[in-house]
Formats: sequence, structure tokens, C-alpha cells
Amino acid sequence: MTAVDGLRIVPGYLDRAAQSAMRDALQDVFARAPLYTPRMPKTGRPMSVRMTNCGPLGWVTDECGYRYQATHPENGEPWPPMPDLLLDTWRELASYDPAPEACLVNVYGPDAKMGLHQDRDEQDFNAPVVSLSLGDTCLFRIGGTKRNDPTQSVRLASGDAVVLGGDARLAFHGVDRIMPGTSTLLSAGGRINLTMRRVTRP
Repeated sequence: MTAVDGLRIVPGYLDRAAQSAMRDALQDVFARAPLYTPRMPKTGRPMSVRMTNCGPLGWVTDECGYRYQATHPENGEPWPPMPDLLLDTWRELASYDPAPEACLVNVYGPDAKMGLHQDRDEQDFNAPVVSLSLGDTCLFRIGGTKRNDPTQSVRLASGDAVVLGGDARLAFHGVDRIMPGTSTLLSAGGRINLTMRRVTRP
């Protein structure tokens, strides 16, 4: 699938053992940076996903807008460090030397989705965006660099990786729906998406 140059999908990048290890590593992240419900700028409308971050910076959204900051918006604590498994993934897939500064963790329930959007709150667009899927399969949609460009859809299963680099770095993308019951990895079901980004210029 090549909606735009620079898109790379790696099916089954994490095998079941690695998926379980990643899931378990996230428990410390959740304990130190609890999941919360983000809100849209201006309207304050709650998003359908729950969210947290790990790494030196974290992406947040609320009535004041989209931004990166070094602390959790609800408890004021610094974000926990990224698990080594995430950093290993970046080194293997990003082909970009400076380490990621933020890993956004989105947790999708059975009815959650994510509208088409660009990842463009970063200073450094030369660095790719690297994401990993855990849990239930989702229907992922990606288009071009303009909102009205044609889109394509692909199913992302637990363990799949996606790299947005080159022209695809600013491609519009989103999640149309979750397919409940397609994975047994997460005891409560649903899907976790981990998105690593370099924020500042090296």
C-alpha cells in the first residue's frame, strides 16, 4: 500500500512475546502518567480516545490548543521515560539518529476513532513518525498532504508498525474504527497506539 511516498507498513513487526513485553512495560507508564481524556481546542469537546505520554515531552490538547509540554496536564508530574523496547523500535525503523522526544499513547475503546489529521506540531519534519499497534485491529486511513487528497484504508493488527517519512511525514491519516474481539492481548480489549516523534530540531 503506497498512498504517498515515504509510507512504510511493517506487518507483524512485534511478535506475540514482544507485544506482551511492550504491554507490560506500559503499566509503569500508566502508573506514573495516568490516562486522561483530552479535549479539542476552542470547543473543549472530549476526544473519544484516552491519552498519556512518555519521554521528555508529551503532546497535549485542550481548550488552549495543541502543544508539547514536559509535564502531565492533570498531575503536573514529568512524563516517565520511554521504555527501552520503544527506543529499540525507533533505532530499527526510523533511520534517524537523534532519539525521539515524545511517545504519544492513545488508548481506543471499541467505539473510539480518530479523524483525519496531520502530525505537524513538531519543529523537525525530517524525522519520521513511528507508530506501533497493540490489541484489537483498527481500520487505518491515510491520504496525501492535502485534506481532500484521495485516501486508502488498511487494517492494522496487533504488532504492526507504521512509519511516516518523506512525503508521508505530513500525510493526513486517521482511524475509522476499531474491530472488537480481534486480539486477546489486552484483557479489557480495545487498542493501544504508540506514536514516537522527534519534536525539536537536533
